[in-house]
Amino acid sequence: MKLRTLTLGLLSASALAFAAHAESITIATVNNGDMVRMQKLTDDFTKANPDIQLNWVTLEENVLRERVTTDIATKGGQYDVMTIGTYEVPIWAKQSWLLPLDKLGDDYDAKDIIPAIAGGLSVDGKLYAAPFYGESSFVMYRKDLMEKAGLKMPDAPTWDFIKQAADKMTDRANGVNGVCLRGKAGWGENMAFLTAMSNSFGARWFDENWKPQFDQPEWKKTLQFYVDLMKADGPEGASSNGFNENLALFQQGKCGMWIDATVAASFVSDPKNSTVADKVGYALAPDNGLGKRGNWLWAWSLAIPAGTKKADAAEKFVSWATSKHYAELVASKEGWANVPPGTRSSLYANAEYQKAAPFAKMTLDSINAADPTHPTVKPVPYVGVQFVAIPEFQGLGTTVGQLFSAALAGQSSVDDALKQAQDAATAAMTEGGYIK
Repeated sequence: MKLRTLTLGLLSASALAFAAHAESITIATVNNGDMVRMQKLTDDFTKANPDIQLNWVTLEENVLRERVTTDIATKGGQYDVMTIGTYEVPIWAKQSWLLPLDKLGDDYDAKDIIPAIAGGLSVDGKLYAAPFYGESSFVMYRKDLMEKAGLKMPDAPTWDFIKQAADKMTDRANGVNGVCLRGKAGWGENMAFLTAMSNSFGARWFDENWKPQFDQPEWKKTLQFYVDLMKADGPEGASSNGFNENLALFQQGKCGMWIDATVAASFVSDPKNSTVADKVGYALAPDNGLGKRGNWLWAWSLAIPAGTKKADAAEKFVSWATSKHYAELVASKEGWANVPPGTRSSLYANAEYQKAAPFAKMTLDSINAADPTHPTVKPVPYVGVQFVAIPEFQGLGTTVGQLFSAALAGQSSVDDALKQAQDAATAAMTEGGYIK
């Protein structure tokens, strides 16, 4: 008995010593499907790294952006790993707010990251965030409803075709909306969609001298087309719908078409969650014949704030979550179609992935078609397809998003929304010293 008691005591002491030694890192992430799946698979990481404990803070997209931005700007130190995107990385890295990722491991193979994605996450040749998944945007559509409408979706449709198809596919009596598009206010919600869309209409946020352009006819055409399309063929309450809400509608069979992130393809084609999984087709984002399509470029990525005291543990986690090994882990548990897309060239050379993911080629074509350095028809002084890579854009983009969401909801006219957007952008650019 005494020996057993002594043994248990030693074991308890060892456990306490281990617990005291274990590092706990806090990860701030977004509440989308790929990130939720990652949390369920972290036993693989903790078994290999028993001295590291993971704490998760999972937030809605707009809330996540607000909290991590506040935390890193004020050096709050709440998070050791942050989920951020291609907008934040170059700005924050130049502010010395992020640590370069130079200890990802010998087998990480950073050169395998798709060049367009890696370029958006690097400054002066150094990687400051590792992409968990990369995306562009494209059209997801119901093949059965398109056939019923007597139409055939082109691989590269125009906006006029989208309008024609939406009109014919809308069936209010059976709860089918011809098209579902983002309406929820936010620079990364409705303005991601509308800015990319506006590029294809010839619009731009600013001219070469940083003068706002919302008073120009190209923006009027963009916003009027969007509002008219959504009022005729969109879902009720569309001004409250973002990515997750439209995903649910499409999976439930309530959307004829959905133009959104390429990453959604694995969710709409998953028979476990989608009632229309076997009826989905894919096409490039629409254009207007001006040389630019309405698709964006984005990567949700994992970065380490410079203020963390647990950088080594944080980088071990980042390496695991964005590695080839993680892709193989997801494939073994969920199938190749559910592997986070858009980050590694090797994934698109994988025959099993190509077979399992009918959207693979269209996804890669969409990513490669986006050009952040030349996003618009007319010249601009900024980079970024669906955003303007300046610090002021986050606040300004959200303000404009609220104005455009109100126009969609019928709370203001398109002309009023554009006038207020012009005034807000002019004030922001004047205050920021871009214009006098």
